[in-house]
Amino acid sequence: MADALGLLALLIGLELVLGVDNVLVIAIFVGRLPENQQQKARIIGLSLAMVARIVLLALVVLLAGLTRPVVATLSIRDLVLLAGGLFLLYKAVHEIHHTVEFRDAEDGSDKQTVGAFSSIITQIVLLDIVFSIDSVITAVGLTQQMWIIVSAVVLSFVGVLFFARPIGEFILRHPALKILALSFLITIGVTIFMEGLHKHVPKAYIYLPMGFALMVEILQMRYEQNRQRRNGPTPDA
Repeated sequence: MADALGLLALLIGLELVLGVDNVLVIAIFVGRLPENQQQKARIIGLSLAMVARIVLLALVVLLAGLTRPVVATLSIRDLVLLAGGLFLLYKAVHEIHHTVEFRDAEDGSDKQTVGAFSSIITQIVLLDIVFSIDSVITAVGLTQQMWIIVSAVVLSFVGVLFFARPIGEFILRHPALKILALSFLITIGVTIFMEGLHKHVPKAYIYLPMGFALMVEILQMRYEQNRQRRNGPTPDA
């Protein structure tokens, strides 16, 4: 029993690390919806993503085939990672362009929300599957006890859902953090694409620089708050 609990804790940790990527994706995607729809999109998107991941886990017999070459040296897993990496790159660059060029304000909120809800839900689910494919294969390699894997997925889902709203709203309130998060997604997209080409990139090479950049940005925000508190806001030019 102790071994099972230890393995459960390990898988929960694995899923929560993966959840960092999901929180960023959800924060950016749902930010294009009206405020009264954002929490609904988070809950539905994450719920469907959790169901999709459990279904993927249930296909234990087929998981071994995901790593067998089907096109040249590329397996189904590799093709999914290549497509997912390219899609994430496109979305991140597209969102950066909209943010820095104020395209959302120019297009108008009505145009932005037409048909957007179902599209954003679909994108959240698809990218969650891309993010989770490696963790699914790892989890099945660690244990064949489905109750442990499913429990880890459900518990990590609760954790991600709890943090998705406050983190997402904090990011959207600070444009610099939003651009930093989008830059992080570009890095993840490149990494996923390279994994599809069998080029392993240590996760420390991604998380450490981005963590440092985040710390610098938070210090800058703290500096601006203290400066305004002491000297008052800078008058508009």
